[in-house]
Amino acid sequence: MRPMVSFFVIACATAAWSVAAPALAQYGGGPGGGGPGGGANQQEQDEKQRKHDEIWGKNNKNLALPQLRNAGPCPYVKILYDAARYVELKDNQEIPSAVGFTGELEGLSSNCEYKKAQPIRVQARLLFWLGRGPQAHGNRKTYRYWVAVTDRNHAVLAKQYFDLPVVFPPGKHRTQATQDVFGITIPRAGEKVSGGNFEVLVGFDVTPQMAEFNRMGKRFRPNVNLAAQASPSAHP
Repeated sequence: MRPMVSFFVIACATAAWSVAAPALAQYGGGPGGGGPGGGANQQEQDEKQRKHDEIWGKNNKNLALPQLRNAGPCPYVKILYDAARYVELKDNQEIPSAVGFTGELEGLSSNCEYKKAQPIRVQARLLFWLGRGPQAHGNRKTYRYWVAVTDRNHAVLAKQYFDLPVVFPPGKHRTQATQDVFGITIPRAGEKVSGGNFEVLVGFDVTPQMAEFNRMGKRFRPNVNLAAQASPSAHP
């Protein structure tokens, strides 16, 4: 990771999870459904995520992680569509002038390590874009996001929340942050259980209203403050 500069807020988070082995023994059968917030939107997000992985993995040193050795495929790490964006709306008005703080999980990179019957150890690096809309008060905001491990049937095996404190530079309405998540440990029932039987999902801690806003494909980008000044009554 490149050194921190004044307008970046870079934090390090650690999660260590232990999940009972019987819950991880189901490694047969075909892929499951779309999971929470699935359907066409989730498929579209998965495709975008794959493209992001290709771009970030090859061209962005800020997100690149050292390669690790493992005995099989890694769990698929992805951003959950319903929780990919965080948008505060005053009185639930979907207009630029009502927007408070915003956030978007812009991309991620990940890798894993395991051999024989050892647990799977996953690490990920997340890229956030954060914004301040017209209704945002002050230049500080602590965003909250989560990381969850699911099995092939999309049952949540473990979930942990993290805080991302952000300070916006004076006069700036958007900023960027990267966050490392290390120590995600997934026990396995035996050597035949590969990383391909699990997924790691990432998302903002959003309200039901925010999740529905995201599910409908609506969005306000981090530079919404400038857009609102130019056209206070514009709709997304």
